Amino acid sequence: MAWFFLALLIALSVLVIFLYNALVKKRQMVEEGWSGIEVQLKRRSNLIPNLIETVKGYASHEQETLDTVTQLRTSISSIPAGNIAGRAKAEGELSKALGRLFAVAEAYPDLKASQNFTDLHQSLDEIENAIQMARRYYNGAVRGLNVAVESFPSNLIASQFKFDKAEYFEIEDDAERAVPKVSF
Repeated sequence: MAWFFLALLIALSVLVIFLYNALVKKRQMVEEGWSGIEVQLKRRSNLIPNLIETVKGYASHEQETLDTVTQLRTSISSIPAGNIAGRAKAEGELSKALGRLFAVAEAYPDLKASQNFTDLHQSLDEIENAIQMARRYYNGAVRGLNVAVESFPSNLIASQFKFDKAEYFEIEDDAERAVPKVSF
């Protein structure tokens, strides 16, 4: 009888260790996913000053649009690292402002023909695609963690070891979800 209880205790211990390690892995995947998003957002942020300078040379009287993009880029750096919803909202506003910037560019044929502007636009498109892929990875990792945190029996381990659900990186406003159409 004692062997039975000892075997049961060992089996439960192994289960707890297995579930704990699975939760740790899922949390690390969420952190890795967020890091990937931040890298791509930083790349976009670094590209914006070059884009603004290029547009400024051709469309200097569009200062309000240029200032908005610059202000939004600067304000994003003040958002705390853990505020994913705030960051998603601010990044959505920046995407909208960039869409307006490219709409302004439509009115300037010389700007659209500029190789520098074309290269910057292409780089921004590539970065936006990378952001989208990073967001998908992150949200998939969040889904995996959240399912584990809420599912039995891992929810028992999650509550004991303070594993919390993670927040999705989403754009709330339907207008912000729409990709601006820009053609050259």
